[in-house]
Amino acid sequence: MKNLIGIDKTKAEELSGKLNQLLADYQVFYQNLRGLHWNIKGKEFFELHVKFEEFYDDAVIKIDEIAERILTLEGVPFHTFSDYINSSNIAEEKGVSNGIEGVNIVVKNLSSIIALERDILSLSGDAEDEGTVSLMSDYISQTEKTLWMLNSYLQ
Repeated sequence: MKNLIGIDKTKAEELSGKLNQLLADYQVFYQNLRGLHWNIKGKEFFELHVKFEEFYDDAVIKIDEIAERILTLEGVPFHTFSDYINSSNIAEEKGVSNGIEGVNIVVKNLSSIIALERDILSLSGDAEDEGTVSLMSDYISQTEKTLWMLNSYLQ
């Protein structure tokens, strides 16, 4: 049986579950970035304050896109903090003010996120869900470039 957009309902449910986990990961990542933006101190303050804001502005767009994709697949997106905390693979970070430590947290968070995005890409390909394939392909390309740049910054 297929859903409204022509995807097998069982596969769409599985994808919605994985997308909800990605939504939770991005929500916790977003809040980590807000904390880093607000609390950063030191010589890298000016550049990292702006960079963390750039990252959380991007994350909030992705959060909305992911939730809307879940709805398109006829799922229900998570929308409570308890759902996010209980489902996320991203750890909450608190009280970080050191720039290098903050960048390392972003790298760690994005490394976890990209692994899940690759998993979703594979599942969406198997489900012949081109909408999710396209979304994940775009996210993976952006995340790979960001990880490369952050790694270069840390060296």
